Amino acid sequence: MPRSHRLHPTRRQALVAAAALGAQALPLGALAQGKGDIKIAIIASKTGPLEAYAKQTITGFMMGLEYATGGTMAVAGRKLVVLEKDDQGKPDVGKALLAAAYGDDKVDIAVGPTASPVALAMLPVAEEYKKILLVEPAVADSITGDKWNKYIFRTGRNSSQDAAANAAALDQPGNVVATLANDTAFGRDGIKAAKEFTKKAKIVHEEYLPTGTTDFTAGLQRIIDKLKDQPGKKFISVAWAGAPTPFPKIADMELEKRFGIKLATGGNILPAMVAYKNFEGMEGALYYYFGIPKNPVNEWLVANHYSKFKAPPDFFTCGGMSAAIAVVEALKRTKGDTATNKLIATMEGMSFETPKGKMTFRKEDHQAMQDMFHFRIRNDPAFAWGVPELVRVIKAEELQIPIRNKR
Repeated sequence: MPRSHRLHPTRRQALVAAAALGAQALPLGALAQGKGDIKIAIIASKTGPLEAYAKQTITGFMMGLEYATGGTMAVAGRKLVVLEKDDQGKPDVGKALLAAAYGDDKVDIAVGPTASPVALAMLPVAEEYKKILLVEPAVADSITGDKWNKYIFRTGRNSSQDAAANAAALDQPGNVVATLANDTAFGRDGIKAAKEFTKKAKIVHEEYLPTGTTDFTAGLQRIIDKLKDQPGKKFISVAWAGAPTPFPKIADMELEKRFGIKLATGGNILPAMVAYKNFEGMEGALYYYFGIPKNPVNEWLVANHYSKFKAPPDFFTCGGMSAAIAVVEALKRTKGDTATNKLIATMEGMSFETPKGKMTFRKEDHQAMQDMFHFRIRNDPAFAWGVPELVRVIKAEELQIPIRNKR
């Protein structure tokens, strides 16, 4: 992590200590913190297949704290101290780290994790310690659905928001769809939601492969066999997280040229969207692309990210910043009071401005309601990736996301 935005020595010490110790619980004496500090743990998969997502989330979170506090890194006179922890993409590690953060480090709020299986393991820990876990960016519906408890909030979009938005682009009469997704809670919840929101198109096959798959040939061949003789417009709809991705292999197999099978997918990080250049005209829906939202928060993020890193902010940078803004906004409203019940009462129904526009925590399940963006890919030689151009903003209220918890 670049250190140009770490403004206070105490916070810098905490971050260095957390990074060095990785998955180990941090001894309280190593933090060198003042009595009045507000402590925040950010737990992410800094190693493993989702490493790129985690690093973006952390970068965005630190920039979001800087933005939301006007560079002071304090709220109501209390410094914000951030402890980074690496769950390695492992549910048992994430669970242990969160327990250590709440129990040993005495953090006031925790943020993360990257992967849905890790998040599901962490949810009961937040309930046990009666502390808030702000989920960003893990996506599975069950996080704010049947596995939810009142201590869980989420700024990240959920599988239903992805599915409802992509249905707006793909769900047309005569379309025939096969899906390809990770064999994880993220992938299976995503396809379950996609089936629920698909009213007009026909889903004829579901293919699930392990995260980290390096050879997609067999799975793609099964999809080809199911689709090639179908009448109507044929699509392979991909919901994939982590590296490697199936997109280069899909391009190599020339599915559209050989079988008339087109690709449909949502947005992704910029390195993954390099492969989108091979699919000009492809449509889908995405959570964020730096060139789409037009608002002061996004303008600040884009300008400052270019200044610090000589590159645009990415998919999960936006999410990390949104989480930080939510934390600071809640603390401002409580005047720095970190009592959990007061934070919950404050955050339920709370609206806040993010790089992608306004988000609102729904009172019933604490899921952030948010706009999504229908895009069409353009192959622009000026960019290394396929550029998603805005077709239209899909407003939060249009998505009609079901409440799936049992509050």
